[in-house]
Amino acid sequence: MLKTRFCELFGIEYPIVCAGMGGVALASLAAAVSDAGGLGTIALAGFSADGIHDQISAARKITTKPIVVNLLIPFLRPGTFEALASEPISAVTLFWGDPSEHIPACKSLGMKVIWQCGSADEALAAKRAGVDAIIAQGFEAGGHVRCVVTTFALVPEVRDAIGDLPMLAAGGITDGRGLAAALALGADGAVFGTRFAASDESDAHPAYKQAILSAHASDTLHTKLYDVGWPDAAHRVIRTPLVDAWERAGRPESGHRPHEGETTGRLTRTDLEVPIVNYSVMAPSKSFEGDISGLAFYAGHSVSLVKTIAPAGEIVRAIAREAIDAIASRLAPLVR
Repeated sequence: MLKTRFCELFGIEYPIVCAGMGGVALASLAAAVSDAGGLGTIALAGFSADGIHDQISAARKITTKPIVVNLLIPFLRPGTFEALASEPISAVTLFWGDPSEHIPACKSLGMKVIWQCGSADEALAAKRAGVDAIIAQGFEAGGHVRCVVTTFALVPEVRDAIGDLPMLAAGGITDGRGLAAALALGADGAVFGTRFAASDESDAHPAYKQAILSAHASDTLHTKLYDVGWPDAAHRVIRTPLVDAWERAGRPESGHRPHEGETTGRLTRTDLEVPIVNYSVMAPSKSFEGDISGLAFYAGHSVSLVKTIAPAGEIVRAIAREAIDAIASRLAPLVR
């Protein structure tokens, strides 16, 4: 068994959480992670009320176990919190905004809130606003990143700031060894993004999954390059030919980049159909039709350790086994 305060708070078997990856972590992935004993996340940023309901309903056809949803504050639509309040979810994860404004709004509707942060100060502000749990996301993370220091420097600093409030570590963690290390530093569990992006149930485009398998941490770039739809927001991506072309051009600012403004394809969902251009914030997903090379291949430093595409349930169980083994065979014998 591998039980922590976070497990007790949400009624889950393992302190293993799937990151809320936009366009990638949808109903099928969230349900598979939760059904295996972890905590699945449905990424709902930009979804309409109908789209939100459809995603949660689809997940609930697969599992009755706890599921959370992820929202990005810059993409909140009016009435989103109210729509979620009536849905069968365990919590909402919020990122990239003011804790004092949004946490009370969710709590007033009876929802648990997990706040993802990039600093101890932000974590403390979320605690004061009444948050139920914290995600401390370090610089190594894939996708959008607020932090400027490493995960394993951030986690103990956040723990010291927030006392015994449940906390997850995120960024650069891909297996049970990373989970064990996060627990040793004071976390109550860990968030896994890149590893679950390369799962059978992930909605990532097949070519995106293959890019994850082929990449090394040194192939990732922390940048603000993919800014169409979300300007001035730092993120970590795998290098692509478009990134290389931008660098050869001298890293010009937005408005002067190679192939800028060219339409690369269309995003087609049940609640949305829009053309997508190069340097879009969108991740390459199954819902995208066209050339994915102009999109953001989000991945963290943990990409070096992702070698296979596997069912999400197998990934959850493997991480749990590895963590238990790391604690029992490597850490426990050191204490005499």
